[in-house]
Amino acid sequence: MTNDTAAGTDRSFLFVLASSRSDGNTEFLARAAAEQLPPGISRRWVDLNRIPLADFQDGRHDEGTWPAGEGEEELLAATLAATDVVIVSPLYWYTVSAQAKRYLDHWSRWLRVPGADFRARMAGRTLWGVTVMAHAEEEVADGLVTTLNNSAAYMRMRFGGVLFGNGSAPGQVRDDARGLERAKTFFHRDAPLARFPYEPAVDAH
Repeated sequence: MTNDTAAGTDRSFLFVLASSRSDGNTEFLARAAAEQLPPGISRRWVDLNRIPLADFQDGRHDEGTWPAGEGEEELLAATLAATDVVIVSPLYWYTVSAQAKRYLDHWSRWLRVPGADFRARMAGRTLWGVTVMAHAEEEVADGLVTTLNNSAAYMRMRFGGVLFGNGSAPGQVRDDARGLERAKTFFHRDAPLARFPYEPAVDAH
């Protein structure tokens, strides 16, 4: 894990890098957006390819406990320390990457870690997404958006939406003027409480 700045405000961003290759297009776009955050805001970067994280095991109905590995404990602590969690995942088969899905699957386990109070502590915090894809039509990423929105809704978190970029070959997103322009203000947008599609919109008046 790396930190870009020391904590200077009450907000702390955790960028979860979930690409199958390092220094890819999606990471570049996420870093471009992170550069626009105020200087005092903490920005921590974690590359899921560099942290040993076992495949998720559903132990909800098993007796006993499943001991957490070092990588899992590190991720849990980093996640709980963040006010804002950013899933940085390319669009793979129209949803998040396997690395990102494994990380989110572990949220299910953390709900049951004694003393973690994971759901209660994550409530009210904000989940964001950053993705780059080969398609110019952003609606093909609806599956990725749904995964993140509904995960945030279940956790009673806010959802800031997804920053989209276009690119496939290494470095190609650098030519995506639209995506880079949106990155300048992405983290300045309002992040409403996430809700499932079947839930009524909250009347602000």
